Amino acid sequence: MTSTDRPQIYLLTPPVFELESFIPRLGAVLDAVEVACLRLALAGRDEDAIARAADACRMAAHERDVAIVIAEHLKLVEPHGLDGVHLMDAARSVRLARKELGADAIVGAWCGASKHAGMAAGEAGADYVCFGPMAETPLHNGAIAERALFSWWSEVIEVPVVAEGALTAALVAELAPVTDFFAFGDEVWSAPDPVAALKALAAAMG
Repeated sequence: MTSTDRPQIYLLTPPVFELESFIPRLGAVLDAVEVACLRLALAGRDEDAIARAADACRMAAHERDVAIVIAEHLKLVEPHGLDGVHLMDAARSVRLARKELGADAIVGAWCGASKHAGMAAGEAGADYVCFGPMAETPLHNGAIAERALFSWWSEVIEVPVVAEGALTAALVAELAPVTDFFAFGDEVWSAPDPVAALKALAAAMG
């Protein structure tokens, strides 16, 4: 993942989905809006189910020249032809992932709202750092990633930065000048029309 002047879209899968019905929905979204990267973000530890989802989502993504990473499951990246891994423990696993996957793989790190964690992940070799959420949610009532963090990061640090969690069109418009990627998941898939939802968020990017 590389940054450009205009923010790019980083799409997350839902944590739970029926593969047969989801893949056509995913394809429709990827065909409608330009997406830079897809993250397979399945909950649970059923490796057979995750492996099947990885293969199907990889085909949908790669047919459209979209990179695909998987959350956490480092050992599934190479066997399933994925482009990299998204780590949830900030900098702690970045060096290991880089050693396992090599220099060309995408290695990203979730860093919450911590500037220190983001800097450590960048120094460890992460290709991007992900800050969030952008507002309180029922699942998260801890630290919020403020615009000032993104503003500072974009001025000082070269590692691309991703905004993720509780995004709205208004927040997207506010953050667009100071972030490289927007990670959309529930914002898209919980909508009655995921294509329309993602188009609206993309429009807010300017």
